[in-house]
Amino acid sequence: MIGTLRAVALDAPDTRRLAAFYAALGGWAVRDADEDWVTMEAGDGWRIAFQRSPDHVPPRWPDPAYPQQAHLDLRVPDLAAGAAKAVGLGAELLRENEHWYTLADPAGHPFDLCRYPERQETTLMGVMLDCPDARELSAFYAELLGKPVTYEGDGMAMIGEDGAQPVLFQQVADYRAPRWPDPGSPQQFHLDVTVDDVDTAESAVLKLGATTLSSGGVNWRVYADPAGKPFCLCWD
Repeated sequence: MIGTLRAVALDAPDTRRLAAFYAALGGWAVRDADEDWVTMEAGDGWRIAFQRSPDHVPPRWPDPAYPQQAHLDLRVPDLAAGAAKAVGLGAELLRENEHWYTLADPAGHPFDLCRYPERQETTLMGVMLDCPDARELSAFYAELLGKPVTYEGDGMAMIGEDGAQPVLFQQVADYRAPRWPDPGSPQQFHLDVTVDDVDTAESAVLKLGATTLSSGGVNWRVYADPAGKPFCLCWD
């Protein structure tokens, strides 16, 4: 393990609006907020953040020219009722099937509502990353986050246990990597990873196949994973 998952961050032109949507949909609680960054506690240990991106270009799922890059999987006891609530809050219904519905949130990010009658509340199951090779990217994040690979299948993989912030990987044939900070090829999502010693952690992630994006701040540095997705190493 190099670090621990600190937050899953979504780009948005209006952080407060998107935070309000998920607060109403999932009962998430705001932990801290300003115009550029809102952090929410989503239950089961999840921390979700919204990062202001004034030039945000939303995904147009399933158009590969405007890829989602990642999406959230939420569980609801009833798909029709869950979708109706989300649409009433400003989401757009994109696709239905027997086990899950795909919608877009007010910033255009697709998310899935998955049928899970075992719990009556809306819960966050995991975050799914699109990639060209699910096995390769799951191996990278397993080492980075210290989560075991718990599933490998046909173009799919998962690290971590259900209920303990699992990260999932979905192989996409026509995958297009972000070119951060180019707004024409936006990241859409990124993961923040907490580390104890950033120089030691940087050396380790570069050996795993990450690349540095030569950007950072007072307590974070930006890298790209083997699929070209930005992530941050953060420290307190």
